[in-house]
Amino acid sequence: MRYCPKTTSPFWHDWHMTANGNSPTRIAFFNHKGGVSKTTSVFHVGWMLAERGHTVLMVDTDAQCNLTGMVMGFKGSGELEAFYTEHGDSTIRSAVAPAFEGRPRPIEAVTTVQVPGREGLHLLAGDIRLAEYEVTLGIAQELSGSIQALQNVPGSISYAIDETAKSIGADYVLIDMSPGLGAINQNLVGISDYIIVPVAPDFFSVLALDSLSRVLPRWRKWASQAASMEILAEAAYPFPDRNTKVLGTIVQRFRPRAGKPAAAFQRWIDEIGNSFKSNLRPALQKSGQLLSAEAYSAAGVGEDMALAYIADFNSLIGVSQEHSTPVFALTEEQIPNVGVVLETNIESTERFHAEFSELAQRIERLVTSISGEMSITLPPVGIPE
Repeated sequence: MRYCPKTTSPFWHDWHMTANGNSPTRIAFFNHKGGVSKTTSVFHVGWMLAERGHTVLMVDTDAQCNLTGMVMGFKGSGELEAFYTEHGDSTIRSAVAPAFEGRPRPIEAVTTVQVPGREGLHLLAGDIRLAEYEVTLGIAQELSGSIQALQNVPGSISYAIDETAKSIGADYVLIDMSPGLGAINQNLVGISDYIIVPVAPDFFSVLALDSLSRVLPRWRKWASQAASMEILAEAAYPFPDRNTKVLGTIVQRFRPRAGKPAAAFQRWIDEIGNSFKSNLRPALQKSGQLLSAEAYSAAGVGEDMALAYIADFNSLIGVSQEHSTPVFALTEEQIPNVGVVLETNIESTERFHAEFSELAQRIERLVTSISGEMSITLPPVGIPE
């Protein structure tokens, strides 16, 4: 496994910040419902953005560390334990430990994992022990008058991610989050520029979107208050005001029939779209968490806010995990089939490549919509046939 050392040249940092704005674009992949392919989405989108020439930092903040295991090819807990033993100072937890544990050293960039096979793609490894900081962060985020002793805690995760991203010259930071509504997720949403909501076509995803229509505006209000507090603004690691916007959903894990989602899946795809249009979108509009209608339209995103429809990977997901490679990047040699089955799988990888390429272009288009750097208009999002 190759590791990317810290970059220490102040001149290089100054050039990168000038070329890429104030800081790398930070996108949180969040849904408090589990089983919606958040980790798979981060890995595939991150790889595709890197393939398109960007430098990308993926941040694993889920205590299950699935993204870390996926990138590094871990097959069991023993391998993760060995990683902690050898590289325990290069995880998201070690990055923020100085603030949470009052250590007499500042937060600095940590060494990232250079993802094998994809230049420009890096990982800030996860750590199951990050969950131990949940209570401390929750207390610090109460925003009470007694926060003085914990004033460096709320902004520490943002600072650590930013320093690490800048050390590799990242253009994008993609944050893989755990399911849940705890203090760590509240913080991660609040410090992100954008949110993408992965969903699966089922009843519980519809309920989750309805819940997010209440949660996300409340968290936005909290983040705005935190950023405006003098005590947090004067902290060693100030809490940022990112004015977080929702880019949309990625609808995944449906099975196609005759070129379209099977009826049972189509029903819930329709329900998800209706829930976004009738519940979540109006709530986000009211709380200022949406881009302009023109920005979504130019990116081909409709009122249902779907950025892409990605069918189930079927047997290819196992091959993808075995080779620590996205489904769309699998080679013919890596797919253990012959004859017609091999041809079908190759066609599937090519289709997934086209779909994720278009998804990456939508993301690029949306995040640059304010500055107007991209003038192209993308075709409307459609369910692939």
